[in-house]
Amino acid sequence: MDGISRRMPTGIQSFEEVRAGNYLYVDKTDLVWKIANGEKFNYLSRPRRFGKSILIDTLRCYFEGRRDLFEGLKIMELEKDWEVHPVIRLDMSEAGNTAEELRAYLDRAFGKLERKYGITPAVNTSHAARFANIIETASETTGKSAVILIDEYDSPLQHSWHTPEHEACTAIYRSVFAILKADTQYERFVFITGITKFTQISLFSVLNNLTNISFFPEYAPICGITVQETVDNFQPEIKRLAERYKCTEDEAVEKLREYYDGYHFSEDNMVDIFNPYSLINALAQGKLGNFWVSSGATSMLPKFVDDMELHMRNYDNCYIDRDMLESSDVTGGGAELFLYQSGYLTIKGGDESGTILGIPNKEVRKAMYNVVLPALTMRKQGEVQSTQINFLRYMNNGMLPEAMKTLAALISDVPYSNKKLECMDMEERYRFIISSVLNAIGLRVEVERMMCVGRIDIVTWTSRYTYVMELKLTKNGGMEAAERQIKENRYAEPFRADGRETVALAIELDDMGKGLLTWKRIDIDGE
Repeated sequence: MDGISRRMPTGIQSFEEVRAGNYLYVDKTDLVWKIANGEKFNYLSRPRRFGKSILIDTLRCYFEGRRDLFEGLKIMELEKDWEVHPVIRLDMSEAGNTAEELRAYLDRAFGKLERKYGITPAVNTSHAARFANIIETASETTGKSAVILIDEYDSPLQHSWHTPEHEACTAIYRSVFAILKADTQYERFVFITGITKFTQISLFSVLNNLTNISFFPEYAPICGITVQETVDNFQPEIKRLAERYKCTEDEAVEKLREYYDGYHFSEDNMVDIFNPYSLINALAQGKLGNFWVSSGATSMLPKFVDDMELHMRNYDNCYIDRDMLESSDVTGGGAELFLYQSGYLTIKGGDESGTILGIPNKEVRKAMYNVVLPALTMRKQGEVQSTQINFLRYMNNGMLPEAMKTLAALISDVPYSNKKLECMDMEERYRFIISSVLNAIGLRVEVERMMCVGRIDIVTWTSRYTYVMELKLTKNGGMEAAERQIKENRYAEPFRADGRETVALAIELDDMGKGLLTWKRIDIDGE
């Protein structure tokens, strides 16, 4: 197919639809076969929009014996029998966030399955009894053990967290899903996906034989798309992206990596994984954008992360206990655990002290800082966003008077008025706030950049400029001291060879935290 007629699977969660509709498909079926023929009870955690649902549907098609959908794929070299099993699939993302909505969903889902297998439940039969009867009848009428696929199991629990509905939803889960252990003799395979673990429900407290394959090195790339898979499968789209941004195809791939790559799901297999939702959308539209975030990815942050604006600087290269990461209940595991499970942090490495987590890419970093900036600056989100847009435009175009005026407006009075920052000294507050603003507009930022002669307060990059910023309180010498430090330590020198114009800025800040007082562009050519 040529670049115009190639069909991109944007937003499609059905393997059957992808194959029947001749959409592009990145072949993961060798891993699907391995999972299906491995452990009997499996749990896989991945962030939202990472392809869990299409994986579930691929398993459905495999166990339903839909050999026609797999022609030409890797699984054809592995599977010979194509044995058909009854498949029971539940999509808990459709189950709402209240006990009433959860019961209504189970009524609909179980009703459909009961009609399929000719079951007429007695009036007032419990959901647990209905679920057990469906599993047993499906197995007995077909002569084959049943396959149970539960997608996004934690959706109602996440959305009801910190509400009066949560315990009622949990009670329904305990009752219904305990059946999975009671009916093991009727089950061929159980596969459950989710984002976060709530271990107090029956899936984890009763199903103690449930294997968490989320960190298995062989399954690290099962959801998401690797760099090699991107290059192998999307060459026409990469070429179109390169043409748009007037760069080489290799440079286009690097742009994609900067924005959407960097996920790792096993310390023992650190293959780089793209966020598939963002990658596919970027390639389909031929442009870079914040696609994952625009789909509502940040909506759960306030429920699980308190005072996030104060801790952003701690999330790069933060340590977490390895056992906690792999097995802990998110309700007792701290903010870092939730941020990892939901895709805001990823594995960066590990040592004897534990696993190292960090922010995976530019899209996620910008999204997180955009979430915290209104709280940090104590301004309404709409007001902050409109100011940010102008600030980015000024920074991109080297419009320094306008940029500094806008920055001054954003941070005015914040170091003094935001009492949550009182644990920091005043200059540290300014560095934190200014770097947060720069991160929120999507720029690459380094704070306290180490040099042999000292530390630069802030360095930030646009496509055309490198900004070197030295900050000084008035009582510490103000703008004159900042200028002297830039010149004497030759702070601009390391950045002058990368093709961008280097701009050195001496910035004076109010001692009491009232904001930016004055600034000066330093002549670095005379250094």
